[in-house]
Amino acid sequence: MKIRRTAQAAAVLAAGSLVLAACTSPSDDSDTGNTGDDTATEDSTGGDTGAEGTAKADLGDIQTVEGDIFYSTGQDEFTGYNSLTADTYSTYNNVIMDRVRPEGFFYFGTDGTIHENEEFGSVEVTSEEPLTIEYTVADDAVWSDGNAIDYADFLFEWVSQNPAWLSPDPAAPVFNHVSGVDYTQVNVPTGPQADSFDAKTFTVEYAEQYPDWRLVTGSYLLPAHVVAEQIGITEEELVQAIIDQDVETLTEAATFWNEGWLSSPGEVPSPEVAPSGGRYQFMEGGWTPGQSITLEANPNYWGTPAATDKITFRFLDASGHNQALQNGDLNIIEPQATVDTLPQLEGLGDAVEIQTGAELTWEHLDFNFNNGVFSDAEGGQALREAFAYCVPRQQIVDTLIKPVDPEAVVMNAREVFPFQDNYDEVVAESYDGRYDEVNLEEATRLVEESGIETPIDVRIGYSAPNPRRTSQVELIKSSCDQAGFNITDVGSADFFSAALPNGDYEVALFAWAGSGQIASGQNIYSSNAPQNYGGYTNETVDQAWTTLAASLDESVHLEQTKIIEKELWDTLYGIPVFAHPGVIAYTAGMENVRHTATQNGVAWNAEQWLLAE
Repeated sequence: MKIRRTAQAAAVLAAGSLVLAACTSPSDDSDTGNTGDDTATEDSTGGDTGAEGTAKADLGDIQTVEGDIFYSTGQDEFTGYNSLTADTYSTYNNVIMDRVRPEGFFYFGTDGTIHENEEFGSVEVTSEEPLTIEYTVADDAVWSDGNAIDYADFLFEWVSQNPAWLSPDPAAPVFNHVSGVDYTQVNVPTGPQADSFDAKTFTVEYAEQYPDWRLVTGSYLLPAHVVAEQIGITEEELVQAIIDQDVETLTEAATFWNEGWLSSPGEVPSPEVAPSGGRYQFMEGGWTPGQSITLEANPNYWGTPAATDKITFRFLDASGHNQALQNGDLNIIEPQATVDTLPQLEGLGDAVEIQTGAELTWEHLDFNFNNGVFSDAEGGQALREAFAYCVPRQQIVDTLIKPVDPEAVVMNAREVFPFQDNYDEVVAESYDGRYDEVNLEEATRLVEESGIETPIDVRIGYSAPNPRRTSQVELIKSSCDQAGFNITDVGSADFFSAALPNGDYEVALFAWAGSGQIASGQNIYSSNAPQNYGGYTNETVDQAWTTLAASLDESVHLEQTKIIEKELWDTLYGIPVFAHPGVIAYTAGMENVRHTATQNGVAWNAEQWLLAE
């Protein structure tokens, strides 16, 4: 699955852990959506340690300095320590909890490359048939209450995210989780011994090869010892209950997991119930309802400490972020990137610094194959091609995107991005460039060939209000109406909840957002896949995804991606338009603030931020 970002979150995509980034859901914001970065690769050495690379910078032997950095993802209130339930999972919760939960074994670099977090522990693939991984957590890795981060936590993570193992009805899991990973393929993690609840080394085996395995174990960690205490048993007894499939005990554990970590506004989670496994912890008295919540450095963090003592997350509507930066009420913002964004920020002069860059979020126009004029039962391939010939993609990029990102180009792939190494190779073997420029003569000829009476009504739907998408539809109408279409803007506030699932559109305009997942696109393009909203079916694409998703070989991933991309172009699943531009701005002189292409947003390395001296 891929992840949807709310419109209120402006340019900050769902800032979740790695496995959440492997989810997919449509974006309802002009900077929202999916992606399948199917060419992102693991850096098994931990990646480039300098700030010039895509990994986190090596800051050396740093000490935490006093200071309070102010940041906001939007106006929504924090709701709880467990931000992994279907009810609490949001940008606003996860950007805070990603500072508090353990970081895990891997993280995404600025371009979606997956880097190993060697400070947390080590990972070794001991077998590929079956896929088996041995994990070792750092000896000194502990929760802030002193309890070790160990096998019990990972085993409880597994059971809390596995709907089929404990729940008779996977659609109504006992644990109200939001996992985007098929945990039915993950066999129960095993320690060196059955009763080794406090082991630092454990093994995970997959029923089938899974290329996104790096995004699974360690991404949903919450303290198992707290759950055990809250239901009146020991941590060792909780582990044994999982091993014995003790449904009664685990149902009690699920009740606490679902409800016991929720908070009312202003009620700071108690450190006894909500310990930190990261560089920050909740500050006593640090939550002012409707205004902000403050985290402070975790004094018991075992590794490189937080660079700055405090981070305060303000609950502030995105429309006020620019002004708040100017006033000094925010130190870092990530505004929605429109043609007006840069001039407004540049108008603040030397008081702020600005970074821009493309993101792993991409805009696309998808056809409705289930019904309507573009379905194979009506206008079919000829009419889809006609529409593709008249969509002014270059004009859209030049008019709406280049003012934000001068390096922006028309995007001609779906699973790789123009700034990634394999992009040119994939495009060269999958697309011949025929739709790069508007060709109204060819579009008109194909409209006639389709046999559909003109003018042909085409409703373009998207989540509104969204000025940038409104402008895109206007540009498309100005061009395509000349070829025999009658383009209608049917953007609406309930597009994702009503029009898209009900098929009330001819063309859907939205974006997908992601990070560095490999096989997540299978959930979009395969026949009958849950996020294949338009009803596209193609046996060649299905087989290519099956092959790709069952292999750990990067060369197989690349070759199957070429097959997928070519078939999607040849049959016109839809039309990619551009990679979204990103903008961040921050108080001049701040250190270690870095734009990232991934959906984690600018806060991806918040523990390294430093205020100007």
